[in-house]
Amino acid sequence: MIEKVIYTDLDGSLLDHDTYSHEPVDGLLAELEKEGIPVVPCTSKTRAELLPLREEIGNRHPFIFENGAAVAIPHGYFDEQPEKTCSKGDFWIRSFTLPREHWLSLIQRVAAEYTNEYRGFSDMHEEEVARLTGLTHEQAGRALQREYGEPILWMGGPDRLRSFIDQLQQAGAVVLRGGRFLHVSGRVDKGQALRWLNSRYEMAVGGHRILSIAAGDSQNDLAMLEAADQAVVIQSPAHPVPLPERSQDTYYTASYGPQGWVEGILHFLKI
Repeated sequence: MIEKVIYTDLDGSLLDHDTYSHEPVDGLLAELEKEGIPVVPCTSKTRAELLPLREEIGNRHPFIFENGAAVAIPHGYFDEQPEKTCSKGDFWIRSFTLPREHWLSLIQRVAAEYTNEYRGFSDMHEEEVARLTGLTHEQAGRALQREYGEPILWMGGPDRLRSFIDQLQQAGAVVLRGGRFLHVSGRVDKGQALRWLNSRYEMAVGGHRILSIAAGDSQNDLAMLEAADQAVVIQSPAHPVPLPERSQDTYYTASYGPQGWVEGILHFLKI
């Protein structure tokens, strides 16, 4: 019976911030699978990006994508299809916000005065996304397949950024700051999606309590870190670490990226 579930950010956490390598975690991932502890990616990445990555790391579990906008559960993973999910491809999808087209329309309506100070993914081609992120052209193409929100590269100053975010939020959007981009979507976050999915795990085992462990390195991981029973805050070479309000069951790693991930997960599991 499943007793623990690990919810993890990807870039800068399970994956190296610069190279996207997962080699340092491969051994532990195999051990966790053997122990029956699911690892659930919880990321700003798209569903299209997660499909090949799950194959690459041998992950067969659900995943949370686009910063908590939706949860994807493989068909048959639970005995029954969860309520409020629809079937897309090989997955049951639980959506928590409106589709991308709504947020693109909102951005275009309220951000006209900032035209030369930002670029959204909808304005970019594969080559530009690849250059900004270090992804291959194929990976960049998958990153562009957004379903629920819009990543934005901010090029203006900090004062204008505050004004830009304020206007979007007053219009009904939520703006999260990730490692590289702003993410504009609805009132969703990784924490909400974590709680919903963890409750599905508990329902699947007859209401038995399941411990949630979250690992992340950036501000858009805060809600996830707060929602979990135990939190691993991973050091980043690129930006300040998030600072959860919680103090109990919170571990700050000494190492960066995947090495920090292993350090923090082992701190709580001791397997």
